[in-house]
Amino acid sequence: MELLRNAVRPYAWGSRTAIADLLGRPVPTPHPEAELWMGAHPGDPSRVVRPDGTELSLLALLEADPEHHLGSACVRRWGGRLPFLLKVLAADEPLSLQAHPSAEQAAEGFAREEEAGIARNAPNRNYPDPTAKPELVCALTEFHALAGFRDAQRTVRLLDVLDVPSLRAHRDLLAAQPDASGLRALFTTWITLPEHYLRDVMPELLEACVAHVRCRGEFALECRTVLELGEAYPNDAGVLASLLLNRLVLQPGEAIFLPAGNLHAYLNGTAVEILANSDNILRCGLTPKHVDVPELLRVLDFGCGDMRVLKGESLDANRTVYHAPAEEFVLSRMDWNPAERGAVRLDSGGPQILLCTKGSVRLTSTAGNGSLPAELVLPRGQSVWLAAGDPAVEIRSHELDDSGSAQVFHAASGAL
Repeated sequence: MELLRNAVRPYAWGSRTAIADLLGRPVPTPHPEAELWMGAHPGDPSRVVRPDGTELSLLALLEADPEHHLGSACVRRWGGRLPFLLKVLAADEPLSLQAHPSAEQAAEGFAREEEAGIARNAPNRNYPDPTAKPELVCALTEFHALAGFRDAQRTVRLLDVLDVPSLRAHRDLLAAQPDASGLRALFTTWITLPEHYLRDVMPELLEACVAHVRCRGEFALECRTVLELGEAYPNDAGVLASLLLNRLVLQPGEAIFLPAGNLHAYLNGTAVEILANSDNILRCGLTPKHVDVPELLRVLDFGCGDMRVLKGESLDANRTVYHAPAEEFVLSRMDWNPAERGAVRLDSGGPQILLCTKGSVRLTSTAGNGSLPAELVLPRGQSVWLAAGDPAVEIRSHELDDSGSAQVFHAASGAL
């Protein structure tokens, strides 16, 4: 077990307080801090901090000894690459509306763009790598998101309530076919609208949303979201697309899993996110970046209905696991309180990362391992790398925070 020093990504939509507070640094920060990355992503790998204070890139360690750090099963499946990336995501403003490809779509798209000679860092590149990018996000604070296409009948109801003159024909299009095919047709229409049409329809839409919020109608939250997005991204087709998606509010400890093809945007809040170690993103809107509409339509899943919110399955008094159909990762959470301060044992065999988000915990190795410490206290905001070849570790609460809690998130590779 070895401490990690992790990169902070300063995207414009980030928070000036959340990540700095987690890390025990002064707030507010001079610039927004959006994501804390824990893993071996080539763009910003974590650094392993040795007991003597020296630091080594986790990516370099994996390349030098993949069997020890990843384990033989992980090496066979992922070719010596850590398959997951763990993040703390802190959004003060909405992220882009986006979706991710399946493994088959990513492999095909990557090969196609390689053959076309598109540079992997080109702004119009859709597939910089050949892998899927499923992700799961678990709220640390109240967390707001758009995710997955809402039941089409409910969207017809929303359009009826708003009754925007310029959108009546579009409402009729969906009402005539209130299913995945109808949503595809309406979404395709909206995402390809010419700019002059968007300039005409947007004021009508925003006016209708203002009226609905004032009367506290059943879609007030959705309408407030349209108003916020319309202010931040005027005349962006993504504002219209947001009308088709489930509007979610996650409470701390609740999670959603985003499979391939799920159209989503994180709006506000702080969360732990685990995802496959990939950069493949197909954007839809709410961004100045490249939007490839034909490729996006190839990837999107227009299946509609409520987005499932995961509460997690309790494994014992201290552990909760978030089940997701992703072979790249599994995320679990460990909690301690004054009444439950027992030990949690983590066996070795695969790569693991632990992140403390409340209080502090004590890690004890079941066997000494040369220069590596046999015991380690992990405070809030700090993380630790557990190599596949390390001995098993027991985790106990060390200090509870002011709320009487200690909490750790555990990231591991999925089924191999």
